[in-house]
Amino acid sequence: MAPKFGTSGLRGLVTELSDGLCAGYTRAFLAAVPHRGRLFLGRDLRASSPRIAAAVAAAAAEAGVAVADCGELPTPALALAAMRAGAPSVMVTGSHIPADRNGLKFYTATGEITKADEAAILAAYAGDRAAPSARAEPEPSAMSAYRARYVAAFGPSALRGLRVGLWQHSSVARDLLAGLLADLGAEVLPLGRSEVFVPVDTEAVDGATRARLAAWAADERLDALVSTDGDADRPLVADETGAVVPGDVIGTLTALALGADTVVTPVSSNTMIEASGRFARVLRTKIGSPYVIAGMEAAMTGPAPRTVGFEANGGFLLGFAAAGPAGPLPPLMTRDAVLPILAPLSDAVRQGCRLSALVAIVAAGLAVVGAVRGQLGWYAFLGTGAYLAVALGGR
Repeated sequence: MAPKFGTSGLRGLVTELSDGLCAGYTRAFLAAVPHRGRLFLGRDLRASSPRIAAAVAAAAAEAGVAVADCGELPTPALALAAMRAGAPSVMVTGSHIPADRNGLKFYTATGEITKADEAAILAAYAGDRAAPSARAEPEPSAMSAYRARYVAAFGPSALRGLRVGLWQHSSVARDLLAGLLADLGAEVLPLGRSEVFVPVDTEAVDGATRARLAAWAADERLDALVSTDGDADRPLVADETGAVVPGDVIGTLTALALGADTVVTPVSSNTMIEASGRFARVLRTKIGSPYVIAGMEAAMTGPAPRTVGFEANGGFLLGFAAAGPAGPLPPLMTRDAVLPILAPLSDAVRQGCRLSALVAIVAAGLAVVGAVRGQLGWYAFLGTGAYLAVALGGR
């Protein structure tokens, strides 16, 4: 099957993502969106990503566009740097899908492309043709700026006293998170680093992985265990027992910690968001971050609501100027994995309780729904009363 646009970017088999095809879509993207002569470029840790990134850079250079090569970094870090510079960007990543696949995520100077932008790119696509190789200019500051964003907002004591396991695998954020969690006061235990790409779908964690997380939590006496998918726009968070917290629960906890009053989320997210009664408005969208962003933009046309968005996979979008424990946290209208890791953990420290206690409070109002995939009870929390009693026992 030829590469095609899905819920977030262009994806396909590595064998079909030829240099010519990647160059062709880069030309189409630059023809479809404003760029002012500069493009930011990043990639994940897949073996195929450097080759695809080189094809993107070559096509941009041939079109007379200077390329700022940010190297290997999280997708939200690339988007943040590009938006601050007023430039579009391309992230080479297949996100959570297997290593034999990859993809391109496109961002305008104001954020993730819309469905209208996607249609314009497809209309401008003029076929496959590789471009002569070209040198891109390194841009090393993107990662440090992203890290500084969270250090400034959360401060050096936000996670003090927590012993946090970090499942590194092949996440492009693995080294960033190790440093950042320590910056915020946590004791960090790196676990499971892999030099071979590991596809991690935070929305569908398999039984073997769950067992591994539970074993790590018990063996290392952890307060929490965290990770991300390959390009770090989806979080994976587990409590002190190693139990994985569903992404829409993590999103809800993050929204509460930030003081949001309006939540935009797809129809696939759990109905406990409305049932919690904690938000003035909950708006539902189709599945896919472009739809969530469109919903957030529509919600923000009124009198300055504190709007956030998140998906069932946990990816979180901040639509207002929030306040962290130590300082301001500016909006970031792209799916992010770091904020929904930090905010619930910091809130647990502030309240002097376990992460599982925060989860249990939300779970007490949980409505059991079937997954879109047809797995009834996918998000079910059984025995909530007992879980709540144990969780509220403190750390």
